Amino acid sequence: MEFFRIKKDIPFMKYALVLNAISIITFVLAVFFLTTRGLHLSVEFTGGTVMQVAYQQPADVGKIREQVGALGYQDVLVQNVGSADRVMIRLPIEKGVTSAQQGEKVMAALKQADSSVTLQRSEFVGPSVGEELVHGGLMALGMVVLGIVIYLAIRFEWKFGVAAVIANLHDVVIILGFFAFFQWEFSLSVLAGVLAVLGYSVNESVVIFDRIREAFRKFRKLNTHEVIDHAITSTMSRTIITHASTEAMVLSMFFFGGPSLHYFALALTIGILFGIYSSVFVAAAIAMWLGVKREDLVKQTKKDHDPNDPNAGATV
Repeated sequence: MEFFRIKKDIPFMKYALVLNAISIITFVLAVFFLTTRGLHLSVEFTGGTVMQVAYQQPADVGKIREQVGALGYQDVLVQNVGSADRVMIRLPIEKGVTSAQQGEKVMAALKQADSSVTLQRSEFVGPSVGEELVHGGLMALGMVVLGIVIYLAIRFEWKFGVAAVIANLHDVVIILGFFAFFQWEFSLSVLAGVLAVLGYSVNESVVIFDRIREAFRKFRKLNTHEVIDHAITSTMSRTIITHASTEAMVLSMFFFGGPSLHYFALALTIGILFGIYSSVFVAAAIAMWLGVKREDLVKQTKKDHDPNDPNAGATV
């Protein structure tokens, strides 16, 4: 399915150097903000108090969040757990106040609004749990990157694997840079969003790489950058349809999903936008600069080789 078909190839690679210079500047700024400001980690990473309360009727999560926020807590996670009448509340560490005192203060505010609320459990989550989550998240990120390299090296060529990993890490670092600059809360849901962006971005790269391989086989008189321009141009309609559909779903979560999905959807939005950019202007350009050529993707056989024709012998 196509919205349109572009008959003349757009010279994307002509501007690859300028656009990648912009990428490098953005990447450096993201690293700078990560180094100087750091991430605003949620309770899951820093530790805090976890409470579970029960109501006699379905709980209004929005009102509960307002009631807890009125106590001065800004980084509070309030969500249903198990059923509509059970709510989990996560509070950040408060200096000079114990976990029990935090629980008593919150319960007093909740009972003032609804006397039927009961406390089911209250416990302190230490920073050690957060360290385990950070370690697990970094391990997951490392395994995803390794898997991408192996997959693309087997399916295409190692140059494509290296290009895709650099482009994907570019997306991840820029997402983290946004969260560091604006000091948005970085939670487990955001980490899940970052990992989702990795898979989403590599899928776009695979589509373009596959079209590059097809173009190398079909157009033997085109040089490398012309082949890449043709491959990207021929996928433009598909790119617009795919990303517009995905972005519509993500934006619906952003605007209507509530605070629980707000930063998750925000991470996905940034990742999708930069994922399109990196697949075209980072991954494809790096593959070109690494010297990818027709012989890397199209195998030659001695049977079909003609020494007088440099393009002969390519299997299609």
